[in-house]
Amino acid sequence: MNDAATVSRLQFAFTVGYHYLFPQFTMGLAFLIFLLKTLYLRTKNEQYNQATRFATKIFAISFIVGVVTGIPLEFQFGTNWAEFSSFAGNIIAQLLAMEGAFAFFLESAFLGLLLFGERRFGQRVHWLASLLVFVGTWSSGFFIVAANSWLQHPVGFQPQPGGGIALTDYGAILFNPWVGPQYLHTMTGATITGAVTMAGLGAYYLLQGQHRDYGQIFLRLGVTVGLIATIIALFPSGDWEGQQVARLQPAKLAGMEGVFTTESGSGIVLIGQPDVELQRLDNPIVVPNLLSFLTFHRWNAQVIGLDQIPDDQQPDNIAFLYYAYHIMVGLGTIMLGVMLLAALLLWARRLYTSRWALWLLLLIVPFPFIANTAGWFTSELGRQPWLIYGLLRTTDGDSTVVSSGNVLFTLLGFMGIYALLWCLFLLLMLREITHGPEAATAAGTHGVTTDPPDDFLDLDDTALAKP
Repeated sequence: MNDAATVSRLQFAFTVGYHYLFPQFTMGLAFLIFLLKTLYLRTKNEQYNQATRFATKIFAISFIVGVVTGIPLEFQFGTNWAEFSSFAGNIIAQLLAMEGAFAFFLESAFLGLLLFGERRFGQRVHWLASLLVFVGTWSSGFFIVAANSWLQHPVGFQPQPGGGIALTDYGAILFNPWVGPQYLHTMTGATITGAVTMAGLGAYYLLQGQHRDYGQIFLRLGVTVGLIATIIALFPSGDWEGQQVARLQPAKLAGMEGVFTTESGSGIVLIGQPDVELQRLDNPIVVPNLLSFLTFHRWNAQVIGLDQIPDDQQPDNIAFLYYAYHIMVGLGTIMLGVMLLAALLLWARRLYTSRWALWLLLLIVPFPFIANTAGWFTSELGRQPWLIYGLLRTTDGDSTVVSSGNVLFTLLGFMGIYALLWCLFLLLMLREITHGPEAATAAGTHGVTTDPPDDFLDLDDTALAKP
């Protein structure tokens, strides 16, 4: 691969890795904001409404930074990957346009209503705004996943006589069999990010002895949703996506699992270090036959190893792919264990006073961000050496007139700008967290009618009336 393509890949990896820290959080938090507002309308407990306002401010800060950091990604298709854009632009552009429509129109418009419309329009419209922000963020995520799924498993196109491909079936792209498993797994991961962060924030408030009522609300909701989401991430979404990879991209599966030799009854490697030159795993700890069972539901099923895949069809960085996958799985397993433990303590009414458990919840806050990023790296590294699987190789998709020096210059520029953005983001987030939900309440309740309409979700649910 030429130097310009290598640096372009590095630039895209850096910018998309940085950018995705924010959408995964906002997509998960949007769902939790909707749940908080719904709980307020069900219970008429004003603290749920105050928590909604506070979480919405956190969402708004993250959403703005996510939008800003996402813009350079789309420009790179034209600057760094011109041959790819020329080859498949009429398909990718439509999906990105739909994503932009939901992100900039639906999300932005109703986020404004969620931030500033409660006093003017009342609780019913405010709840509707929370629903539409949630729908907008998850719809935006759908079109991004659909675009990536098409790169993984291209459908609904036909070759053009002059080169490139043309869209023939938009429905086939939207209902690509790759979309369902990847979308469910992606959105489950985003939900885990929002839930673990909310639980960690609640734990922080209780450990500090501040905003205790809100800390308990954040803990209850974060732990409950987080436990459900981590279970779904394991099964069915993780299982579903693993089977799909085994069936359609065996080279990716072999690299992820470190399967260098084709074998029947292949085991899952818990720990091991890939030695690519010698085509082996060093110091492996293996659970026998489990990989065959998980991917094909047969204990003795054959799993294709890298020895049966031509060199030019193998992922070009097997070690990075292997470690990215195992980091994702390892952190996911830890989060599942912590959430299960926290849920048991919550059920036993001991979570709020168990400082060691609160510290655990606080310390794992970075884990879902790392795990989700590692998951995307796994997906993209495993697709190599293809930009479009089976159609366009990465070496054929970069811009022929852009030098590696040009790309490196802009990469360094992005690093500097993103470092400043990160400092600003942390400053704003720390300011909101330090002020706490009471500050959001003081800003949001002036002149607001907080009682919901009697005819809207007016259920007798007094058991939830107190946090």
